[in-house]
Amino acid sequence: MKDILDFNNLKAQIIFAQQSEEEETFHQKDLVRLFPYALSVTTDAARPLLLFKDEGHQYTLPVAVSAIDAGVALSQSNKMILQSSPHKFTAQLMSSLGMEIKQAVFVEIKGSHQYLRLYLSGHPQMTSLKLRADEAMSLCLYLEVPLFATKNFIGRSRIMSAEIESGAQNLQNIGIMNKGTGYLN
Repeated sequence: MKDILDFNNLKAQIIFAQQSEEEETFHQKDLVRLFPYALSVTTDAARPLLLFKDEGHQYTLPVAVSAIDAGVALSQSNKMILQSSPHKFTAQLMSSLGMEIKQAVFVEIKGSHQYLRLYLSGHPQMTSLKLRADEAMSLCLYLEVPLFATKNFIGRSRIMSAEIESGAQNLQNIGIMNKGTGYLN
């Protein structure tokens, strides 16, 4: 599996993602710090991709999110308008309770979903919480939570993203996605 995730040799291999049944284990030194880079609306408009890159732009992590979460993340990133977010209440509640999300680490892939572990401080019983990444991304961005992943997770996510994109393209080619519903006709 190691040679499959060699980014320099990911050319024209046919690769199928292996679903991880367990949460990835890691050491803090093995983590790559990621920063929001772009939002990509691909063939499957129902699942836009938030793209994250490391500081040196060597690694790119695609994270499929819902259209709603993508819209929230996009509106939150616009510094030219008055800050407004559905996460303002959550931020104020956490602050009033003395809670903080210290970091978020991508830890697992199940099917077409990535999972994120949020590390908390200030809660008497809970030190971490695992959530689907597509349900937590705009909150993490709003709270400016540092995001991390291992190089292995980044590689597996890229493979998963390519498989999803390929599947959506195949559906479009046979006409299933050409129904013209909603605003994106």
